[in-house]
Amino acid sequence: MQLNYKTILVTTTNKIVELEIFGEASEETIFEVLDAVENGEALYQIIEGCFYEYKIENGFYLQPDEIVSQSKVNESSGRISPNIYVGTLSIDVYNSVTKEKCGGVKLEVQSIKTTYRADYRHMLEDITDQCMDLLLQQNSPVSQFLETDFDADAKTIYQRFAFIKSMLDTSEFTDSVHKIISAPVTRWKESETVKDIRSVRRINNASLRQINGATNRIDLPVDHPLKRIFYSIPSKLKVNHKTETVDTPENRFIKNALLSFQTFCSHLISKLIGDSRIKLEAILLEDKLEQWLSHSVFKEISLPTTLPLNSPVLQRKEGYREVLRIWLMFDLAAKLVWHGGEDVYKGSKRDVAVLYEYWLFFKLLEIVKDVFKIDPKNISELIKETSDGLGLQLKQGVHLPVKGIYIGETRKLEIEFSYNKTFSGSSTYPEGGSWTQSMRPDYTLSIWPFGIDSKTAEKEELIVHVHFDAKYKVEKLTEILGDDAIFKTEKEEQRKGTFKRADLLKMHTYKDAIRRTAGAYVLYPGTEEKYTKVGFHELIPGLGAFSIRPSKVDSGTDELKGFLNEIVTHFMNRASQREKTSLNFYETYKNGTNDQLNEALPETYGINRSLLPDSTFILVAYYKNKQHLNWIINKGLYNARAENDRGSLRLGPGEAGAKYLLLHSDGELKAGVFLRITDTGPRVFSKQTLINKEYPTVPSQNYYLVYKVEPLHDKEFLNKQWDISKLEGYKKGRGSALPFSISLTELMKVIVKND
Repeated sequence: MQLNYKTILVTTTNKIVELEIFGEASEETIFEVLDAVENGEALYQIIEGCFYEYKIENGFYLQPDEIVSQSKVNESSGRISPNIYVGTLSIDVYNSVTKEKCGGVKLEVQSIKTTYRADYRHMLEDITDQCMDLLLQQNSPVSQFLETDFDADAKTIYQRFAFIKSMLDTSEFTDSVHKIISAPVTRWKESETVKDIRSVRRINNASLRQINGATNRIDLPVDHPLKRIFYSIPSKLKVNHKTETVDTPENRFIKNALLSFQTFCSHLISKLIGDSRIKLEAILLEDKLEQWLSHSVFKEISLPTTLPLNSPVLQRKEGYREVLRIWLMFDLAAKLVWHGGEDVYKGSKRDVAVLYEYWLFFKLLEIVKDVFKIDPKNISELIKETSDGLGLQLKQGVHLPVKGIYIGETRKLEIEFSYNKTFSGSSTYPEGGSWTQSMRPDYTLSIWPFGIDSKTAEKEELIVHVHFDAKYKVEKLTEILGDDAIFKTEKEEQRKGTFKRADLLKMHTYKDAIRRTAGAYVLYPGTEEKYTKVGFHELIPGLGAFSIRPSKVDSGTDELKGFLNEIVTHFMNRASQREKTSLNFYETYKNGTNDQLNEALPETYGINRSLLPDSTFILVAYYKNKQHLNWIINKGLYNARAENDRGSLRLGPGEAGAKYLLLHSDGELKAGVFLRITDTGPRVFSKQTLINKEYPTVPSQNYYLVYKVEPLHDKEFLNKQWDISKLEGYKKGRGSALPFSISLTELMKVIVKND
């Protein structure tokens, strides 16, 4: 018998028919799961990303949709392709003759992650915890009325149910109820009973009064010791005695909490039509609660009217404190509407991958608040009052920013943590956005100097973006980084919708496409340590992956927290390579000029490595006569006046950093004496120093700025001439002797062409 094969009996209007399903994979991918019903799942289960052939009895067919495709040869057969769908798949069965629905079959599509059941439950509980923390910003009152107001909207009620079920199905809650049932809190109470006077062991004042005056008396025997005091005594006395009871305020609360949960389930069941997975889950949970409430302990416990939150038992005793916490979460969930939750559990879906994305938002928010020591002012905007209750504003595709200020020892930084921030592809530089198409990473951490807004920081290249993407279905780093086997099966994996190495390639896309991006990282629920790859010699820019997993013991957040702490240290370094690079980028592109220079120039390597035309400066200067020129070339020195009179050299950035010297003489408009300046900037020579250097005439100034020069050997500059009269800094007449600096780009535009 084929291993990857199942026959399912389907009940139709007139008969029971067989549906045969064949898994295309060599390993088993279709199962009959024994504990499916108690988990609210269909009995027969398949796996997402796999493909299945099916065949139903002739005369019937399965309704085609985006998952079920019908064969063009035989309408009773076809293919089931769940792709990335996870949850209960309801397939309608139709009669081939009447073309009417006559039955249906349910298949559970499992996630490829074997831990998805526990992950789903844990992440929903975590999100509810976070929402409760947001709502309980102020201290609770001592007591509050225990009334449940059910919303009439079935969709809203199921949003509550998704949270409640995730809490009530935990082993923690089950253990808490069992602890309460096995060892409930008790108290002593006094009760009055009528006893035979002979069985009364302790006589008090009340007993003496009854002995003296009660009716229904009997005479004492003559020889009785009390005969001389009483002639008769009553046959029975009313006495008080203490009994132990479980009817305490705390136990009343527990009973009321369980009844509230049960009532909620009953209300939900009444709202749902058919036999959906949601309804099955509600029925199972209602039965579980009914079993607990039927215990003998709860039979003598009455219902409360108020809840004393200051009770030490409710706050501290094991079992009680857990039920109190979950009841508070239930009460908050009753008021909370989360439209984003529809992406996770609408209908019969169980989209654990989307839930992982939502769950990570809260995890990352927690880390960002801790690392940057911020208490964001707008964090309260996560939950807003809406027309249908208190709305959690977390939803795929909706931008949700949280801002704060980091105060370091040496500088302040603006911090913005965003969910679904869109970087538009239509924006133009220097605005923020994407160089190509619009990009929307799952999470973006933006950092820029305090004191300016984000738009200014974008334009001045001062902002840095670090992106994170959630990838629930990745388990190991090799799935992201790739190996020989993955390279061989790339196309097939992409076709199935389970291709993982593309996740890292997407990080490359974010890093290269989104302006001012310093890093892009995959977040996945594996067990390996972080993987990061720096771009140069510093932490950022970089790429990598971090393992963040749903777990109460070790979620793996320490690695990511350590990474963000390193980013903080990096931003405190004001001499980082990233700071230098961003300044160079800003200086290069701030004016938006697009100069064209198509002249021959030396290649930029070796001694000419820094030969960039726009940032390479030439000093255009004057020589007196042939003797002066010979002295310049022979001594390798050029002198310019350093005093305040006319003709002195004014040192600006271009003059101080000039790399070449272009010389011209009196009345010479086309200059061709081109020399290399070998030192960084000029030195100061005295008049006597020049005389000692055999200066051809007697110097007229006391001090001179002197450049060290040498002949050029670059063929691109040899035997060339430049028309200096076309240069902006050139002065006519006596002003032609005034030195000035220009860029190599400007100089090459006035090169004299040989016809």
